[in-house]
Amino acid sequence: MSAVLEITQLSNGDIVLREAQDEGEPLLCIRFSDEVRDMLGDEIVKVAEAMIDAATEFLAEEPIFEQESPDPAPTIH
Repeated sequence: MSAVLEITQLSNGDIVLREAQDEGEPLLCIRFSDEVRDMLGDEIVKVAEAMIDAATEFLAEEPIFEQESPDPAPTIH
């Protein structure tokens, strides 16, 4: 089973990643300051998409979900 995801801009200016057709809590929210929003203008969604793409590529390269063995307890003498 795979989900269809969408990147969209909310009325408050936040960019969210969520399951398509789902108005519930987003999987990811990117909030830019007013100053950055003014600088980016209409490109704000493209910048957010690039950020999400970079995070996706990073996660694909780094197996962060593998269980690491805990460090052994220190020996006190």
